[in-house]
Amino acid sequence: MRVLAVLLLAAVAAPAATFYVTISGLGGEADYDQRFKMWAQDIDSSLKKAGTPDPDIVTLIAPTREQIRTHFASLASAVKATDNLVVVLIGHGTFDGVDYKFNLPGPDITGAEISTLLDRVPSARQLVVVTTSSSGGSIEFLRKPNRIVIAATKAGTEKNATIFARYWAEALRDPSADVDKNESVSALEAFRYAQRKTKEFFDTQKRLATEHSVFEDTGKGTGVAAAAAPDAAADSNAAEGRLAASFTVVRLGANAAASKDPAKKALLEKKEELEQAIDQLKYEKASMNAEDYKKQLTRLLLELAKTQEEIDK
Repeated sequence: MRVLAVLLLAAVAAPAATFYVTISGLGGEADYDQRFKMWAQDIDSSLKKAGTPDPDIVTLIAPTREQIRTHFASLASAVKATDNLVVVLIGHGTFDGVDYKFNLPGPDITGAEISTLLDRVPSARQLVVVTTSSSGGSIEFLRKPNRIVIAATKAGTEKNATIFARYWAEALRDPSADVDKNESVSALEAFRYAQRKTKEFFDTQKRLATEHSVFEDTGKGTGVAAAAAPDAAADSNAAEGRLAASFTVVRLGANAAASKDPAKKALLEKKEELEQAIDQLKYEKASMNAEDYKKQLTRLLLELAKTQEEIDK
């Protein structure tokens, strides 16, 4: 009865918030400056249209390292242990074989320092999307249990400017990114959408792909392509993609409308908790008694149906 017990505890807990930080780095040229800023503002706009409260969204355009430190210090005080955090880095990055750096006006910020800043924010789950060149080199610094790390490149050696951020931003407003049609886009769905669109861009342009996106969400790996992520595993704690699939990045359609209604927002969060509990139960099926699994699944599905009915009223 473990899954159901966890669900019931979550249902009576205070509603969790998700805080978003999008950082557009140093372009170096006017074209890149404009491009990075545009993608960051696109993300900002999508989050606001989805009903995310303005105070929970911060978009920093070409900040200094000190400005980033200051903002994360504020986050460390404001974010609760039950909250979620989404950080997106857009711009240029470098990797010299030892250190990853995100390019900023003035001194750059290293992957190790970004990790330290993230560690100080007591959020239950974190999503970090590093869309820069050489971003694959950041994974070893950023990976951690309960943290999803997405990188535009599979290694620090892919040094060309990337376009992954363009399609990540697009995934947050394109209904086709919502593959399971639950009117929410998960981190894994957004990743797969941006990965597919990036590949299509290079194929259409008949150019050799210079970026190959990967993700890591167990805190133990080096990054995998979405196609390699299993849909289920006997050991749920070791399954790449499980956390990313359960992490809602943005809500669409009726879910976005419900999130703007205080009376329905708690119900919507309960619905998402139930969906996550069902997914978790499916991962644990192989190690469970068949009858116990059937009982828990039935209870969760009934509760999900009742919650959806309340939302639809």
